[in-house]
Amino acid sequence: MAQIEESGKGRSSSVDINIVPFIDLMSVLVIFLLITAVWSQVSMIQIGSSIYGKKTNDQKAEPPPRAEVLFRVDIKPFGHRVVVGTQTIEIPKIGADYDLGKLSIELKKVKEIYPDKVDCVVTMSDELAYVHLIDGMDALLQSGFPQISVATGGAQ
Repeated sequence: MAQIEESGKGRSSSVDINIVPFIDLMSVLVIFLLITAVWSQVSMIQIGSSIYGKKTNDQKAEPPPRAEVLFRVDIKPFGHRVVVGTQTIEIPKIGADYDLGKLSIELKKVKEIYPDKVDCVVTMSDELAYVHLIDGMDALLQSGFPQISVATGGAQ
């Protein structure tokens, strides 16, 4: 508490700051953060094992034939690019929309050529909306490629 004392040399004051309300506030905040930290968990989508991910127990011990063939789908601002081995297939946009029908046709052609291939790498330019990545992954799943890897760093 603040006091003013008189002495022979004049008046001197002592000021004590009451920090009890601040300590009460901090203890409530710490308890709140501890309680909410238990309930917050990071959720993730498991889309299968891939050549870049960890192996799962249900994966075959030996790789399927032609699994070494590079297969990548790039999602770019101008459209899709499908890379199979050394072959590159460009699928341009139709107006402002991505041509998902043509992408599915090309992916099914790849599945016919390489029926044992089940994995694919998807890359996307950083400036694009996330929904385009999901659309590309859906097209891959429908075409028979369940093991999808998402490469970071954008499309090459």
